[in-house]
Amino acid sequence: MLVITRREGEEVVIGDPANPIGVVRIASIKGDRVRIAFDFPRAIDVHRREVANQIVEERPNVVATIKNGVAQSG
Repeated sequence: MLVITRREGEEVVIGDPANPIGVVRIASIKGDRVRIAFDFPRAIDVHRREVANQIVEERPNVVATIKNGVAQSG
């Protein structure tokens, strides 16, 4: 895990700096609350931890898929 310190308005670039996957910016800090802005393509999911956990718990377990009429484990 990488832990860094940022001030309000500062950013963290994710991926190649010349062509980043996304950017995380500290939008504001008020008391013990920090607002974080995420700038990522819509194809990349970004979730709060509690929402991510809920998605994982509700996801059905897939034991096989059917491709071209043939069942495959996976």
